[in-house]
Amino acid sequence: MTAHQNDTISVEVSNFLLSCFVGSPSWQLWLSLPLSFLFLLAMGANGILLITIWLEASLHEPMYYLLSLLSLLDIVLCLTVIPKVLVIFWFDLRPISFYACFLQMYIMNCFLAMESCTFMVMAYDRYVAICKPLHYPSIITDQFVAKAAVFILTRNILVTVPIPILSARLYYCGRTVIENCICANMSVSRLSCNDVTINRLYQFAGGWTLLGSDLILIFLSYTFILRAVLRLKAVGAVAKALSTCGSHFILILFFSTILLVFVLTHVAKKKVSPDVPVLLNVLHHVIPAALNPIVYGVRTQEIKQGIQRLLKKGW
Repeated sequence: MTAHQNDTISVEVSNFLLSCFVGSPSWQLWLSLPLSFLFLLAMGANGILLITIWLEASLHEPMYYLLSLLSLLDIVLCLTVIPKVLVIFWFDLRPISFYACFLQMYIMNCFLAMESCTFMVMAYDRYVAICKPLHYPSIITDQFVAKAAVFILTRNILVTVPIPILSARLYYCGRTVIENCICANMSVSRLSCNDVTINRLYQFAGGWTLLGSDLILIFLSYTFILRAVLRLKAVGAVAKALSTCGSHFILILFFSTILLVFVLTHVAKKKVSPDVPVLLNVLHHVIPAALNPIVYGVRTQEIKQGIQRLLKKGW
């Protein structure tokens, strides 16, 4: 192959084409409406939650700062993925530039890992609140939240940055159609002419190191919480303690259930339509984001009261 031919090929792969639902193109028509609704719900609900926590002095507490961080992560994830998917659905604008694709890949991997890590810190917060209530004000402080935020950012930025770098260094020799709605690591990497074993291994090791360790620590936190709750003998104490953890547990359930189903469909990909993992991958970036603020808003009295006060001020 001549140098001129290599130059030609490099120009050809300056853009990728995102091809959603190859086996079921009709999905795009009916999916665009609920996806649009979920996107607007996620943006609106998280925006209201952030404004409420920011303006209400009574919500300037560590637990709500962590919830604000979760909302910010959800907003970034939605904006990174959903608008491009909707543009593909509505206008068939499938091209995405080489650099935009790898930027999207990095943000998705990094911010999903940050979200998982935030859930882990929130589980520790609930553990201290239930198991060490007298020490809670001295342990869970504003300084603790600041240190936790630095840890969340540093750990996940450093561990996930090799993912797009490993994919970008591959030689793409002409194939440009990504069989996905988003620039998922392996969906892009398999288009190259190189061996992608390193990419696959790092994705697997990094994913299970980050998400796996977070889920294990969350499980341990709730094991200790459940053990402490079952020892409570005061009337109504068990219900009150479980209510304190209920919102957070529901959020973790949303996040981990969709992720687990997505992993299982990949493992059993020969038995399910190839469009199913694509659909789950998209929904994983919007369903938790839409439900997280609603669950906390409905189940947390302080947030409901804060929103009501802001609405009264607005009127």
